[in-house]
Amino acid sequence: MRTLDSGSNYSLTAISLADATDAAEGELKMNRSAANWRERWADRLGTAAQAVSLVRSGNRVWTGGWTSVPMTLCSALAARHRELSDVEVYTFLTPFIWDRPDVLESFRVVTGFVGPYDRAAVRAGRIDYVPLSLPLEGQMPAGLNLNFDIAMIPISPPDEEGWCSFGGGVFFGEVAANCAKTLIGEVHSEFIRTGGANRIHISRFTRLAEAQGLAVRPPIAPRSEETAAAAEAICTLLALEVIPDRATLQIGVGDVSAALPAFLGEKHDLGIHTEILPGGVIELLKRGVVTNRYKSAHPGKVVAAGLVLMPSEELAELDGHPDVELYDIIHTNDPTLLMRLGNLVAVNNALAVDLTGNVCSEAVGPQLFSGPGGQPSFAIAASVTSGLSVIVLPSSELVGKRRLTRIVAGHPAGSTVTVPRMFVDVVVTEQGVARLRGKTLRQRIGEMIAIAYPDFRGELRTEAKRLYGVG
Repeated sequence: MRTLDSGSNYSLTAISLADATDAAEGELKMNRSAANWRERWADRLGTAAQAVSLVRSGNRVWTGGWTSVPMTLCSALAARHRELSDVEVYTFLTPFIWDRPDVLESFRVVTGFVGPYDRAAVRAGRIDYVPLSLPLEGQMPAGLNLNFDIAMIPISPPDEEGWCSFGGGVFFGEVAANCAKTLIGEVHSEFIRTGGANRIHISRFTRLAEAQGLAVRPPIAPRSEETAAAAEAICTLLALEVIPDRATLQIGVGDVSAALPAFLGEKHDLGIHTEILPGGVIELLKRGVVTNRYKSAHPGKVVAAGLVLMPSEELAELDGHPDVELYDIIHTNDPTLLMRLGNLVAVNNALAVDLTGNVCSEAVGPQLFSGPGGQPSFAIAASVTSGLSVIVLPSSELVGKRRLTRIVAGHPAGSTVTVPRMFVDVVVTEQGVARLRGKTLRQRIGEMIAIAYPDFRGELRTEAKRLYGVG
Protein backbone atom coordinates (compact mmCIF):
# COMPACT_ATOMS: atom_id res chain seq x y z
CA MET A 1 0.00 0.00 0.00
CA ARG A 2 1.29 3.45 -0.84
CA THR A 3 2.04 5.91 1.93
CA LEU A 4 0.61 9.39 2.10
CA ASP A 5 2.65 12.50 1.59
CA SER A 6 1.48 15.04 4.18
CA GLY A 7 3.47 17.70 2.39
CA SER A 8 4.29 20.03 5.28
CA ASN A 9 3.73 20.98 8.86
CA TYR A 10 0.16 21.95 8.02
CA SER A 11 -0.97 18.35 8.48
CA LEU A 12 -3.73 17.58 10.96
CA THR A 13 -3.07 20.54 13.23
CA ALA A 14 -6.33 20.05 15.14
CA ILE A 15 -6.06 16.35 15.89
CA SER A 16 -4.84 16.78 19.46
CA LEU A 17 -7.98 18.78 20.27
CA ALA A 18 -10.42 16.29 18.75
CA ASP A 19 -13.18 14.71 20.74
CA ALA A 20 -11.95 11.93 23.00
CA THR A 21 -14.16 9.42 21.21
CA ASP A 22 -12.21 9.74 17.96
CA ALA A 23 -9.59 7.16 18.93
CA ALA A 24 -12.26 4.63 19.76
CA GLU A 25 -14.11 5.36 16.53
CA GLY A 26 -11.06 4.12 14.66
CA GLU A 27 -11.86 0.63 15.89
CA LEU A 28 -15.04 0.51 13.81
CA LYS A 29 -14.45 -1.78 10.84
CA MET A 30 -16.02 -1.42 7.42
CA ASN A 31 -16.60 -5.12 6.90
CA ARG A 32 -18.81 -4.41 3.91
CA SER A 33 -15.96 -2.74 2.01
CA ALA A 34 -14.45 -4.50 -0.95
CA ALA A 35 -11.24 -6.15 0.27
CA ASN A 36 -9.46 -5.45 -3.01
CA TRP A 37 -10.67 -1.89 -3.58
CA ARG A 38 -7.12 -0.50 -3.67
CA GLU A 39 -6.24 -2.75 -6.56
CA ARG A 40 -9.52 -2.16 -8.39
CA TRP A 41 -9.14 1.61 -8.20
CA ALA A 42 -5.34 1.83 -8.29
CA ASP A 43 -5.40 4.20 -11.27
CA ARG A 44 -7.09 6.85 -9.09
CA LEU A 45 -5.41 6.14 -5.75
CA GLY A 46 -2.29 8.03 -4.76
CA THR A 47 -0.89 10.38 -2.17
CA ALA A 48 -2.75 13.42 -0.91
CA ALA A 49 -0.18 15.63 -2.64
CA GLN A 50 -0.85 13.87 -5.94
CA ALA A 51 -4.61 14.25 -5.45
CA VAL A 52 -4.57 17.99 -4.79
CA SER A 53 -2.24 18.60 -7.73
CA LEU A 54 -5.50 18.94 -9.67
CA VAL A 55 -6.13 22.32 -7.99
CA ARG A 56 -5.09 25.28 -10.14
CA SER A 57 -4.71 28.98 -9.38
CA GLY A 58 -8.06 30.74 -9.48
CA ASN A 59 -10.02 27.57 -8.63
CA ARG A 60 -12.98 27.39 -6.29
CA VAL A 61 -12.57 24.46 -3.89
CA TRP A 62 -15.19 22.92 -1.59
CA THR A 63 -13.71 21.46 1.60
CA GLY A 64 -16.81 20.51 3.61
CA GLY A 65 -17.50 21.20 7.25
CA TRP A 66 -17.40 19.73 10.75
CA THR A 67 -16.93 15.95 10.47
CA SER A 68 -17.01 16.13 6.67
CA VAL A 69 -13.72 18.04 6.30
CA PRO A 70 -10.99 16.02 4.51
CA MET A 71 -8.14 17.00 6.83
CA THR A 72 -5.40 15.13 4.95
CA LEU A 73 -6.36 16.75 1.64
CA CYS A 74 -6.69 20.19 3.25
CA SER A 75 -3.20 19.77 4.70
CA ALA A 76 -1.80 18.86 1.29
CA LEU A 77 -3.60 21.77 -0.37
CA ALA A 78 -2.34 24.27 2.20
CA ALA A 79 1.18 22.98 1.58
CA ARG A 80 0.87 24.20 -2.03
CA HIS A 81 0.28 27.82 -1.04
CA ARG A 82 3.58 29.04 -2.55
CA GLU A 83 2.72 27.70 -6.00
CA LEU A 84 -0.94 28.79 -6.11
CA SER A 85 -2.76 32.11 -6.13
CA ASP A 86 -6.34 33.35 -5.94
CA VAL A 87 -7.72 29.99 -4.81
CA GLU A 88 -11.14 30.29 -3.11
CA VAL A 89 -11.76 27.76 -0.33
CA TYR A 90 -15.32 27.22 0.92
CA THR A 91 -16.08 25.53 4.23
CA PHE A 92 -18.20 25.69 7.40
CA LEU A 93 -17.36 24.98 11.05
CA THR A 94 -14.01 23.66 9.96
CA PRO A 95 -11.54 21.87 12.23
CA PHE A 96 -8.72 22.76 9.83
CA ILE A 97 -6.68 25.88 10.61
CA TRP A 98 -6.61 28.03 7.47
CA ASP A 99 -5.75 31.15 9.47
CA ARG A 100 -2.03 31.32 8.66
CA PRO A 101 -0.55 34.44 7.06
CA ASP A 102 1.38 32.63 4.32
CA VAL A 103 -1.62 30.45 3.41
CA LEU A 104 -4.02 33.39 3.30
CA GLU A 105 -1.74 35.17 0.85
CA SER A 106 -2.75 32.55 -1.71
CA PHE A 107 -6.17 31.43 -0.49
CA ARG A 108 -9.37 33.34 0.11
CA VAL A 109 -11.30 31.34 2.70
CA VAL A 110 -15.08 31.66 3.02
CA THR A 111 -17.03 29.99 5.81
CA GLY A 112 -20.77 29.50 6.24
CA PHE A 113 -20.50 28.80 9.98
CA VAL A 114 -17.88 30.30 12.28
CA GLY A 115 -16.04 27.93 14.60
CA PRO A 116 -13.20 27.94 17.12
CA TYR A 117 -10.45 27.74 14.48
CA ASP A 118 -11.58 30.70 12.39
CA ARG A 119 -13.55 32.88 14.82
CA ALA A 120 -10.71 35.35 15.43
CA ALA A 121 -9.88 35.46 11.72
CA VAL A 122 -13.49 36.22 10.75
CA ARG A 123 -13.73 38.96 13.36
CA ALA A 124 -10.49 40.48 12.05
CA GLY A 125 -11.53 40.19 8.40
CA ARG A 126 -8.86 37.65 7.40
CA ILE A 127 -11.51 35.03 6.57
CA ASP A 128 -14.88 35.88 5.03
CA TYR A 129 -18.24 34.82 6.45
CA VAL A 130 -21.43 34.27 4.47
CA PRO A 131 -24.74 33.95 6.37
CA LEU A 132 -26.51 30.93 4.93
CA SER A 133 -30.07 31.13 3.66
CA LEU A 134 -32.76 28.53 4.20
CA PRO A 135 -31.87 25.44 2.14
CA LEU A 136 -34.13 24.08 -0.57
CA GLU A 137 -34.00 20.54 -1.91
CA GLY A 138 -31.37 20.15 -4.62
CA GLN A 139 -29.72 23.55 -4.12
CA MET A 140 -26.78 24.79 -2.10
CA PRO A 141 -27.76 27.75 0.11
CA ALA A 142 -27.17 31.22 -1.34
CA GLY A 143 -23.53 32.15 -0.92
CA LEU A 144 -22.42 28.56 -1.43
CA ASN A 145 -24.45 27.93 -4.58
CA LEU A 146 -21.36 28.09 -6.78
CA ASN A 147 -19.87 26.04 -9.58
CA PHE A 148 -16.90 24.55 -7.75
CA ASP A 149 -13.88 23.48 -9.75
CA ILE A 150 -12.95 20.91 -7.11
CA ALA A 151 -14.88 19.29 -4.25
CA MET A 152 -12.78 17.42 -1.68
CA ILE A 153 -14.98 14.92 0.16
CA PRO A 154 -14.24 12.30 2.84
CA ILE A 155 -15.73 8.89 2.04
CA SER A 156 -15.62 5.27 3.18
CA PRO A 157 -13.87 2.62 1.10
CA PRO A 158 -16.14 1.32 -1.66
CA ASP A 159 -18.18 -1.85 -1.29
CA GLU A 160 -18.16 -4.61 -3.90
CA GLU A 161 -20.46 -2.54 -6.13
CA GLY A 162 -18.36 0.60 -5.78
CA TRP A 163 -20.60 2.47 -3.35
CA CYS A 164 -18.99 4.60 -0.64
CA SER A 165 -20.66 6.26 2.34
CA PHE A 166 -20.13 9.76 3.71
CA GLY A 167 -19.63 8.12 7.11
CA GLY A 168 -21.39 9.70 10.06
CA GLY A 169 -21.88 13.06 8.34
CA VAL A 170 -23.47 13.63 4.95
CA PHE A 171 -23.94 17.38 5.52
CA PHE A 172 -23.58 19.02 2.04
CA GLY A 173 -21.77 16.01 0.55
CA GLU A 174 -24.07 15.07 -2.30
CA VAL A 175 -25.17 18.55 -3.35
CA ALA A 176 -21.57 19.84 -3.26
CA ALA A 177 -20.52 16.88 -5.38
CA ASN A 178 -23.21 17.79 -7.89
CA CYS A 179 -21.96 21.40 -8.01
CA ALA A 180 -18.32 20.46 -8.72
CA LYS A 181 -16.53 19.70 -11.97
CA THR A 182 -14.02 17.37 -10.30
CA LEU A 183 -14.22 15.28 -7.11
CA ILE A 184 -11.31 14.21 -4.92
CA GLY A 185 -12.06 11.58 -2.29
CA GLU A 186 -10.34 11.14 1.07
CA VAL A 187 -10.89 7.51 2.09
CA HIS A 188 -11.53 6.70 5.77
CA SER A 189 -11.49 3.03 6.75
CA GLU A 190 -13.36 3.80 10.01
CA PHE A 191 -16.42 5.38 8.37
CA ILE A 192 -19.75 3.75 9.15
CA ARG A 193 -22.60 3.20 6.69
CA THR A 194 -26.24 4.11 7.18
CA GLY A 195 -29.43 4.09 5.16
CA GLY A 196 -30.95 7.08 3.41
CA ALA A 197 -28.89 9.04 0.90
CA ASN A 198 -25.60 8.30 2.64
CA ARG A 199 -23.75 7.00 -0.40
CA ILE A 200 -21.86 8.08 -3.48
CA HIS A 201 -20.25 5.94 -6.18
CA ILE A 202 -16.48 5.81 -6.30
CA SER A 203 -16.51 6.21 -10.09
CA ARG A 204 -17.44 9.86 -9.62
CA PHE A 205 -14.02 10.61 -8.07
CA THR A 206 -11.10 11.56 -10.31
CA ARG A 207 -8.51 11.11 -7.55
CA LEU A 208 -8.43 9.22 -4.25
CA ALA A 209 -6.12 9.45 -1.24
CA GLU A 210 -6.30 7.56 2.02
CA ALA A 211 -6.80 9.60 5.17
CA GLN A 212 -3.84 10.10 7.47
CA GLY A 213 -5.51 9.76 10.83
CA LEU A 214 -9.18 9.76 11.82
CA ALA A 215 -11.82 12.28 10.90
CA VAL A 216 -11.48 15.33 13.15
CA ARG A 217 -14.14 17.62 14.54
CA PRO A 218 -13.91 21.05 16.19
CA PRO A 219 -13.47 20.67 19.94
CA ILE A 220 -16.53 21.34 22.05
CA ALA A 221 -15.68 22.85 25.40
CA PRO A 222 -16.88 20.81 28.36
CA ARG A 223 -19.88 22.20 30.21
CA SER A 224 -19.25 23.87 33.53
CA GLU A 225 -20.93 22.40 36.61
CA GLU A 226 -23.35 25.33 36.59
CA THR A 227 -24.27 24.82 32.93
CA ALA A 228 -24.67 21.07 33.44
CA ALA A 229 -27.05 21.71 36.35
CA ALA A 230 -29.01 24.21 34.25
CA ALA A 231 -29.21 21.71 31.38
CA GLU A 232 -30.59 19.04 33.72
CA ALA A 233 -33.30 21.38 35.00
CA ILE A 234 -34.18 22.63 31.52
CA CYS A 235 -34.36 19.17 29.95
CA THR A 236 -36.52 17.95 32.84
CA LEU A 237 -38.94 20.81 32.19
CA LEU A 238 -38.95 20.05 28.47
CA ALA A 239 -39.80 16.40 29.04
CA LEU A 240 -42.49 17.09 31.66
CA GLU A 241 -44.15 20.26 30.38
CA VAL A 242 -43.31 20.96 26.75
CA ILE A 243 -42.72 17.88 24.58
CA PRO A 244 -45.88 15.82 23.95
CA ASP A 245 -46.02 12.15 23.12
CA ARG A 246 -45.92 11.41 19.37
CA ALA A 247 -43.94 14.60 18.65
CA THR A 248 -41.24 14.61 16.00
CA LEU A 249 -38.13 16.18 17.53
CA GLN A 250 -35.35 18.30 16.14
CA ILE A 251 -32.52 18.55 18.66
CA GLY A 252 -29.94 21.29 18.21
CA VAL A 253 -26.39 20.71 19.37
CA GLY A 254 -25.39 22.90 22.29
CA ASP A 255 -24.74 23.01 26.01
CA VAL A 256 -28.38 22.37 26.85
CA SER A 257 -30.28 20.67 24.03
CA ALA A 258 -27.71 17.95 23.33
CA ALA A 259 -28.45 16.53 26.79
CA LEU A 260 -32.16 16.10 26.00
CA PRO A 261 -32.27 12.41 24.92
CA ALA A 262 -31.32 11.26 28.42
CA PHE A 263 -34.51 12.87 29.81
CA LEU A 264 -37.04 11.42 27.37
CA GLY A 265 -37.33 7.90 28.76
CA GLU A 266 -40.97 8.30 29.88
CA LYS A 267 -42.24 9.66 26.56
CA HIS A 268 -44.11 7.57 23.98
CA ASP A 269 -43.87 7.18 20.20
CA LEU A 270 -41.46 10.01 19.55
CA GLY A 271 -39.99 10.63 16.13
CA ILE A 272 -36.64 12.20 15.20
CA HIS A 273 -36.02 14.47 12.22
CA THR A 274 -33.02 16.66 12.85
CA GLU A 275 -29.92 18.17 11.29
CA ILE A 276 -27.51 16.91 13.95
CA LEU A 277 -28.18 13.70 15.88
CA PRO A 278 -26.62 13.74 19.36
CA GLY A 279 -25.78 10.75 21.51
CA GLY A 280 -28.49 8.89 23.42
CA VAL A 281 -30.99 8.29 20.64
CA ILE A 282 -30.00 4.66 20.09
CA GLU A 283 -31.07 3.84 23.66
CA LEU A 284 -34.45 5.49 23.03
CA LEU A 285 -34.82 3.33 19.91
CA LYS A 286 -34.05 0.18 21.90
CA ARG A 287 -36.58 1.07 24.60
CA GLY A 288 -39.34 1.87 22.13
CA VAL A 289 -39.50 5.53 23.17
CA VAL A 290 -38.53 6.58 19.65
CA THR A 291 -40.67 4.67 17.14
CA ASN A 292 -41.08 7.30 14.38
CA ARG A 293 -44.54 5.81 13.95
CA TYR A 294 -46.35 9.14 13.62
CA LYS A 295 -43.99 10.93 11.25
CA SER A 296 -45.61 12.07 8.03
CA ALA A 297 -42.24 12.09 6.23
CA HIS A 298 -39.83 9.16 6.51
CA PRO A 299 -42.16 7.21 8.83
CA GLY A 300 -40.38 4.61 10.92
CA LYS A 301 -36.96 6.22 10.44
CA VAL A 302 -34.68 8.48 12.45
CA VAL A 303 -33.51 11.12 9.97
CA ALA A 304 -30.45 13.37 10.32
CA ALA A 305 -27.63 14.93 8.31
CA GLY A 306 -24.84 14.05 10.75
CA LEU A 307 -23.99 12.20 13.96
CA VAL A 308 -22.05 14.05 16.67
CA LEU A 309 -20.99 13.71 20.32
CA MET A 310 -21.43 9.95 20.25
CA PRO A 311 -19.36 7.33 22.05
CA SER A 312 -17.82 4.62 19.90
CA GLU A 313 -20.28 1.99 21.14
CA GLU A 314 -23.23 4.02 19.91
CA LEU A 315 -21.61 4.71 16.56
CA ALA A 316 -21.02 0.99 16.15
CA GLU A 317 -24.69 0.29 16.81
CA LEU A 318 -25.74 2.91 14.26
CA ASP A 319 -23.50 1.32 11.60
CA GLY A 320 -26.06 -0.29 9.29
CA HIS A 321 -28.98 0.27 11.68
CA PRO A 322 -32.18 -0.27 9.67
CA ASP A 323 -34.07 2.56 11.37
CA VAL A 324 -31.48 5.35 10.99
CA GLU A 325 -31.06 7.30 7.75
CA LEU A 326 -28.69 10.15 6.89
CA TYR A 327 -29.38 12.69 4.16
CA ASP A 328 -27.87 15.87 2.80
CA ILE A 329 -28.64 19.03 4.82
CA ILE A 330 -30.57 20.45 1.90
CA HIS A 331 -33.02 17.59 2.40
CA THR A 332 -33.17 17.40 6.21
CA ASN A 333 -33.48 21.19 6.58
CA ASP A 334 -35.76 21.97 3.64
CA PRO A 335 -38.63 24.03 5.17
CA THR A 336 -41.14 22.64 2.69
CA LEU A 337 -40.38 19.13 3.96
CA LEU A 338 -40.33 20.21 7.61
CA MET A 339 -43.75 21.81 7.33
CA ARG A 340 -45.15 18.45 6.25
CA LEU A 341 -44.13 16.93 9.58
CA GLY A 342 -46.91 18.82 11.34
CA ASN A 343 -46.05 17.78 14.90
CA LEU A 344 -42.45 19.03 14.78
CA VAL A 345 -41.00 20.26 18.09
CA ALA A 346 -37.76 22.11 17.31
CA VAL A 347 -35.47 22.51 20.32
CA ASN A 348 -32.60 24.95 19.80
CA ASN A 349 -30.04 26.86 21.85
CA ALA A 350 -29.39 30.57 22.05
CA LEU A 351 -26.73 32.95 23.25
CA ALA A 352 -29.42 35.37 24.42
CA VAL A 353 -33.16 36.04 24.08
CA ASP A 354 -34.71 39.48 24.51
CA LEU A 355 -37.83 40.25 26.51
CA THR A 356 -40.10 40.01 23.48
CA GLY A 357 -38.67 36.68 22.24
CA ASN A 358 -36.11 37.66 19.59
CA VAL A 359 -33.36 35.04 19.58
CA CYS A 360 -29.66 35.67 19.00
CA SER A 361 -27.70 32.45 18.51
CA GLU A 362 -24.71 33.49 16.42
CA ALA A 363 -23.11 36.73 17.62
CA VAL A 364 -22.32 38.84 20.66
CA GLY A 365 -23.06 42.30 19.34
CA PRO A 366 -21.20 42.47 16.01
CA GLN A 367 -18.70 39.81 17.10
CA LEU A 368 -19.57 36.60 15.25
CA PHE A 369 -19.56 33.43 17.32
CA SER A 370 -21.10 30.75 15.09
CA GLY A 371 -23.82 30.86 12.42
CA PRO A 372 -27.53 30.21 11.93
CA GLY A 373 -27.11 26.56 10.94
CA GLY A 374 -30.45 24.81 10.67
CA GLN A 375 -32.06 26.76 13.50
CA PRO A 376 -34.14 29.19 11.36
CA SER A 377 -35.45 26.41 9.10
CA PHE A 378 -36.61 24.20 11.96
CA ALA A 379 -37.91 27.05 14.14
CA ILE A 380 -39.98 28.61 11.37
CA ALA A 381 -41.39 25.29 10.16
CA ALA A 382 -42.31 24.19 13.68
CA SER A 383 -43.91 27.51 14.57
CA VAL A 384 -46.08 27.93 11.48
CA THR A 385 -47.49 24.40 11.73
CA SER A 386 -49.04 22.52 14.62
CA GLY A 387 -45.64 22.04 16.24
CA LEU A 388 -43.59 24.17 18.63
CA SER A 389 -40.47 26.28 18.19
CA VAL A 390 -38.60 25.96 21.50
CA ILE A 391 -35.49 27.87 22.60
CA VAL A 392 -33.41 26.70 25.57
CA LEU A 393 -30.63 28.49 27.45
CA PRO A 394 -29.35 29.04 31.00
CA SER A 395 -30.80 32.24 32.46
CA SER A 396 -27.34 33.63 33.23
CA GLU A 397 -23.64 32.87 32.98
CA LEU A 398 -20.47 33.71 34.85
CA VAL A 399 -17.88 35.57 32.78
CA GLY A 400 -14.85 35.71 34.99
CA LYS A 401 -16.27 36.71 38.35
CA ARG A 402 -19.15 38.69 36.87
CA ARG A 403 -22.63 37.21 36.37
CA LEU A 404 -24.42 38.27 33.20
CA THR A 405 -28.04 37.75 32.25
CA ARG A 406 -28.88 35.87 29.06
CA ILE A 407 -32.47 37.14 29.12
CA VAL A 408 -31.85 40.68 27.92
CA ALA A 409 -34.01 43.75 27.54
CA GLY A 410 -32.69 44.26 24.04
CA HIS A 411 -29.84 42.81 22.03
CA PRO A 412 -26.67 44.96 21.70
CA ALA A 413 -26.10 46.95 18.52
CA GLY A 414 -24.84 44.75 15.72
CA SER A 415 -26.40 41.57 17.06
CA THR A 416 -28.02 39.11 14.69
CA VAL A 417 -31.61 38.04 15.23
CA THR A 418 -31.32 34.37 14.29
CA VAL A 419 -35.00 33.62 14.91
CA PRO A 420 -37.48 36.54 15.02
CA ARG A 421 -39.97 36.55 17.89
CA MET A 422 -42.95 35.63 15.71
CA PHE A 423 -41.37 32.18 15.21
CA VAL A 424 -40.58 31.54 18.89
CA ASP A 425 -43.31 29.73 20.82
CA VAL A 426 -41.59 28.63 24.04
CA VAL A 427 -38.41 29.68 25.88
CA VAL A 428 -37.08 27.51 28.71
CA THR A 429 -34.41 28.31 31.30
CA GLU A 430 -33.67 26.54 34.55
CA GLN A 431 -36.03 29.10 36.12
CA GLY A 432 -39.10 27.92 34.22
CA VAL A 433 -41.07 27.87 30.98
CA ALA A 434 -42.13 31.01 29.10
CA ARG A 435 -45.00 30.42 26.65
CA LEU A 436 -44.99 33.17 24.03
CA ARG A 437 -47.19 31.97 21.19
CA GLY A 438 -50.12 34.33 20.66
CA LYS A 439 -49.13 36.60 23.55
CA THR A 440 -49.07 40.41 23.54
CA LEU A 441 -45.79 42.23 24.12
CA ARG A 442 -46.85 42.94 27.70
CA GLN A 443 -47.59 39.26 28.28
CA ARG A 444 -44.38 38.14 26.60
CA ILE A 445 -42.30 40.48 28.73
CA GLY A 446 -43.96 39.14 31.87
CA GLU A 447 -43.28 35.55 30.80
CA MET A 448 -39.65 36.27 30.00
CA ILE A 449 -38.92 38.17 33.22
CA ALA A 450 -40.34 35.22 35.18
CA ILE A 451 -37.69 32.87 33.71
CA ALA A 452 -34.78 35.31 34.08
CA TYR A 453 -32.16 34.87 36.79
CA PRO A 454 -33.75 36.39 39.96
CA ASP A 455 -31.00 38.97 40.50
CA PHE A 456 -31.78 40.61 37.14
CA ARG A 457 -35.56 40.71 37.23
CA GLY A 458 -35.83 44.18 38.77
CA GLU A 459 -33.43 45.64 36.23
CA LEU A 460 -35.31 43.95 33.39
CA ARG A 461 -38.62 45.41 34.58
CA THR A 462 -37.08 48.89 34.59
CA GLU A 463 -35.70 48.40 31.09
CA ALA A 464 -39.03 47.03 29.86
CA LYS A 465 -40.72 50.22 31.02
CA ARG A 466 -38.08 52.39 29.32
CA LEU A 467 -37.98 50.47 26.03
CA TYR A 468 -41.53 49.22 25.60
CA GLY A 469 -43.62 51.32 27.96
CA VAL A 470 -44.57 48.16 29.85
CA GLY A 471 -44.33 48.21 33.64
